[in-house]
Amino acid sequence: MTSQQITDSVKNFFQHDSAGGILLVLMAMIALLLANSSFSSLYDSFLATPVQVRVGELDIAKPLLLWINDGLMAVFFFLVGLEIKREVLDGHLSSPSQVVLPGIAAIAGIAAPALIYFGFNQADEISVRGWAIPSATDIAFALGVFSLFGSRVPISLKLFLLSVAIFDDLGAILIIAFFYSSELSLLSLIIAGAGLVLLFVLNRLSVRSQAAYIIIGVVVWIAVLKSGVHATLAGFAVACFIPLNVKNQDGHAMLPHLEHALHPWVTFLILPLFAFANAGVSLTGLSMDALLNPIPLGITLGLFFGKQVGIFGACWVAIKLGVAKLPDKATWLQFYAVTVLCGIGFTMSLFIGSLAFETQNVAYMVDVKLGVLVGSLCSAILGSILISRSQPKE
Repeated sequence: MTSQQITDSVKNFFQHDSAGGILLVLMAMIALLLANSSFSSLYDSFLATPVQVRVGELDIAKPLLLWINDGLMAVFFFLVGLEIKREVLDGHLSSPSQVVLPGIAAIAGIAAPALIYFGFNQADEISVRGWAIPSATDIAFALGVFSLFGSRVPISLKLFLLSVAIFDDLGAILIIAFFYSSELSLLSLIIAGAGLVLLFVLNRLSVRSQAAYIIIGVVVWIAVLKSGVHATLAGFAVACFIPLNVKNQDGHAMLPHLEHALHPWVTFLILPLFAFANAGVSLTGLSMDALLNPIPLGITLGLFFGKQVGIFGACWVAIKLGVAKLPDKATWLQFYAVTVLCGIGFTMSLFIGSLAFETQNVAYMVDVKLGVLVGSLCSAILGSILISRSQPKE
């Protein structure tokens, strides 16, 4: 194979819809291998590397793991905010009729897994803090699996999956804001609020400088980081004030341009790096009995059963009552298969788990990672089988 052919193959891979999901799986597998090898101490040391940024009296010092979870994931939430704003104002969520079914699906897909987890962990005041862990859907993973089956699956199901994930992300943002924020600093919140007001003014004045929005956005992120509200929420808040149609200094509509520019960085760097940093769990001494512990059992059953039962059940009722309709050209089996894929909660579930138990010992995160990996894997396997069998034969 020539160098040009290799280059073309690599380019084609990264252009494929499933590339992001495949890379996530690969990085998670590498993390698992490292955490269970003679390199485990090196892996842990890498994530614990202290990184400090200091400008005058402003000092931000965190281990590398938290820079990834608090810093890079803020960029991910910024992209999520851009996508939600575009879809609501000018996309396939701009019409009320297009919102009903995915909205119902998202609410049920958050509530049912949370109730299952709560049922297994209600007796423990620490464990119960993880109730939101199985409520999240990993859109990169789910779309990656979905895209493996090509164009024979109706595009309406892909739009449904995207819409559910958008509402799901919005739900996760609200959950983090209300349930996983620590003691608040009034001064930092005032600074963050002032930054958002300034962004609103720039938006209303149709300011064309992207740099102005980004610089103020960084200030807002720092203020939120110091406020006690989780820093990733700053990314979403800043995205809400990026103008949709105002052209930047290069003549491109600002929001779509930023979305297009950030997408490959988030898909091929930030999310894989997050997976690498958070999926490494030592399996030494673990047995099947470990899955029966309340935390991993609640997460596994929440993702695998809670998601599909909640989403499919609520949507079936809504469709039968005439409140919504089945996505165009989709069969009930194909629709059910997509609801199973919603049980892939990898990235967001791990992230919420890290917030729920950030002050607890490492054993809690081991349980979280075990439950998320098993629940997501089961959902991916069953969803793949169902989609494959639901396709018309060639």
